[in-house]
Amino acid sequence: MGGMKALSYSKGVIVSQSSQQITMQDIATQSGVSLSTVSRVLNGSENVSQEKQAAVMAAVEALNYRPNVFAQGLARGASRTVGVLTQHISAPFFDAILDGVLAGLRGTGYSPLFADGLWRADREERSIQLLLDRQVDGLIVLGGATSNCFLREIAAQKPLVLVGRVVPELTHQSVLFDDFKGAYLATQHLIELGHRQIVHITGILEHEDALLRKKGYLQALEDAGIPINDNLILEGNFVEQSGVLAVEMLFNRGQLFSAIFAANDQMAYGARLALYRRGIRVPEDVSLVGYDDLVHSAYTTPPLTTIHQPAFQMGEVAANTILGLIGGEQPEIAPFKAELIVRNSTARHR
Repeated sequence: MGGMKALSYSKGVIVSQSSQQITMQDIATQSGVSLSTVSRVLNGSENVSQEKQAAVMAAVEALNYRPNVFAQGLARGASRTVGVLTQHISAPFFDAILDGVLAGLRGTGYSPLFADGLWRADREERSIQLLLDRQVDGLIVLGGATSNCFLREIAAQKPLVLVGRVVPELTHQSVLFDDFKGAYLATQHLIELGHRQIVHITGILEHEDALLRKKGYLQALEDAGIPINDNLILEGNFVEQSGVLAVEMLFNRGQLFSAIFAANDQMAYGARLALYRRGIRVPEDVSLVGYDDLVHSAYTTPPLTTIHQPAFQMGEVAANTILGLIGGEQPEIAPFKAELIVRNSTARHR
């Protein structure tokens, strides 16, 4: 193993060892203080003189003794970790939320533990249980298909923050975005440009955010006096391929349309590719609107008109809220408002 040092566990700490194991007694001997004094210093007690604290810390440095923060936290009844259940770590939108969570926890002494749910209730429940088994101090759950009942049970035993998920009894600890309003604004924008045959590629309709976006689309059409055409509504699954397949289905049916509102940017990317393959120009022939305002949406060809959803800020708020709950505070979270970002993928209907 060359000159590498192994690590071993002892009395709530991880210590390095080379030729022999370093113990708290070694620290006491090196510093000339009692074992109990070493313990108090390493556990952050203030009832130790500055002189003895300095002696202990000098011995810690000299012997390369490294405390295990996780184990020490467990000894105090806290792990200093926050469990984060995402749905798909590689998805751009969830990735941005996770960046916000990391930023919100930075410098607080808390570390995140991530688990993936993949929008499957059984997997989500197993992942949550895994995080609970790791003794996390709180949980952040991003979206998901887990039942409201299950989440209420978790909230009764552990600080819990939901992101993009409405559970009636837990709205005070939920980071929410106005999906209905966002979809309404996206559809209204296309209507104001003169479009009447507006396609909507939905997300998975078992998910509340997809349902709210569909409702916003339908309400905007109704308010404008435009009849609902079910042939213009196709269900996707939030990934690019479903956007491609939805547009191909429209062409195969011979369905006429002049605009598309996709329930997220990823499906809009897929729709754009399908239009390109057919020689259909955006926005000259078909206008296209997405949802989320992913970082790449400003750099597509043409740049994508979309609904801005502040994923990073939502992650930061989730992190701040879970820390408040762990500390016994009662959170007050204002919903994030929808904002239409107009770029070059939409134009007036000819």
